[in-house]
Amino acid sequence: MKFIANLFRILLGLVFIGSGFVKGIDPLGSEYKFIEYFNAFGLGGLNASALFFSFLLSGLEFLIGICLFLNIKIKGAAWGAWLFMLVFTPLTLILAIRNPVTDCGCFGDAFTLTNWQTFWKNVFLFFMAYLVFYRRKQFKSIYNFLEQTVLLFGSIIFIGCVEGYSYRHLPIIDFRPYAIGSNISAGMEIPADAPQDEYRILLNYKNKNTGEIREFNEQNYPWQDTVNWEFHSSEQQLLQKGYQAPIHDFVIEHPQWGDITEEVLQDDNYTFLVVSYRIDKLVPEALEQLNQLAYYAQARGYRFYGLTASSAEEIRQLQSIHPLHFDFCTTDEIQLKTMIRSNPGLLLLKKGTIIDKWGHRDIPAVEDLAGKDPLAYCLTEQQNITNRYILYSLGLLFLLLLTFYTLKKYKRGGK
Repeated sequence: MKFIANLFRILLGLVFIGSGFVKGIDPLGSEYKFIEYFNAFGLGGLNASALFFSFLLSGLEFLIGICLFLNIKIKGAAWGAWLFMLVFTPLTLILAIRNPVTDCGCFGDAFTLTNWQTFWKNVFLFFMAYLVFYRRKQFKSIYNFLEQTVLLFGSIIFIGCVEGYSYRHLPIIDFRPYAIGSNISAGMEIPADAPQDEYRILLNYKNKNTGEIREFNEQNYPWQDTVNWEFHSSEQQLLQKGYQAPIHDFVIEHPQWGDITEEVLQDDNYTFLVVSYRIDKLVPEALEQLNQLAYYAQARGYRFYGLTASSAEEIRQLQSIHPLHFDFCTTDEIQLKTMIRSNPGLLLLKKGTIIDKWGHRDIPAVEDLAGKDPLAYCLTEQQNITNRYILYSLGLLFLLLLTFYTLKKYKRGGK
């Protein structure tokens, strides 16, 4: 039983770490999911607090997972995991039955589960959490109190930095179909042998004598009995969902030229896309830099468009306050939120492939692009970012090892 309890503790810790981390690297995505849940349950008044809950939930999950996995602060972690499962297991059952939101968002965009898959996953975790909670006093940590505290605060700093950086810039890992290097056209393709949606046709007929309306299917409906029955209505029921392309409902509708999706995705030259899912919520300070970049791009024959789900009237209001040197096109709001976690954000495409993307704080200056091929510039910048991540990771590892060495030395010196 001791081995099983420790195994459950480690597995439960890994699940919580993974769930907290993938939410932490995409706080805006978690905010959108909270808003979706609030609206589905008629709690739209809580939408303003969605970002706070996004940070809180991912941070708590990650810290509980770290404590369980490393066997530190185990009593508090066991209580936390048990309370999580007490709340979320019945909640996911309600979601599975009512299905107000198709994707639970448990693991962000890393991978998706249906509501019933989420519920059965939580049932399994519920029993794991119960055993860990029941035996919480029997777990003995190899770390002393000071070492456990250092590990806990180090984890708090780590997940806080991850959340803060991903919120201020873009997710450090992008699991979405619009990640850098992805081809939008390829993401919209449906394989020839892909399973299709399966429906059942229900036919409602009215009895001419009694007025009763009865439901039939395509096999038993009274098509020959026109004396007693007359057709009333029909409906479709989805039996099984078929294959859905990673990218769907992506259409660029220009205000004058109509649908220009294919022109943009098949263009051999570069295309800049400013993404603002809601114009009234964009950061206006970025518009001047975007205007300068639009001048630069258009002078070199590059396409430069804005994409939004806002109305034409809202676009006109924005242009009356901030004159724009590029046209805003209409695109589905969900697709825009998925494309980039920034409002506004900027994408660079070439023949439908996403070369790079920037949040509003990182939009490149014209001086940085001048005299350079955009692809070469982006590759250089991405390599610099990768090098910085490696240096930061090595630095954190060195500080962690140095801290533990100092603690051990302090402990031996005190004996």
